[in-house]
Amino acid sequence: MYKVKVFDEEHEKDLEASVNRFLAGLKEGQLIDIKYDVALMESEGEQIYCFSAMVVYRA
Repeated sequence: MYKVKVFDEEHEKDLEASVNRFLAGLKEGQLIDIKYDVALMESEGEQIYCFSAMVVYRA
């Protein structure tokens, strides 16, 4: 069975830490793919970043 885990953080280092913690719990051969994206939005003159990743793995 395939599964996905989605991560969403405001800072890229936080995303990196979250994904690394999750990957540390996977067994060899479970990881299939990682998709990464960055979104930028402006609100009241302030730039807001959204760093996200989707990990596809075998359960």
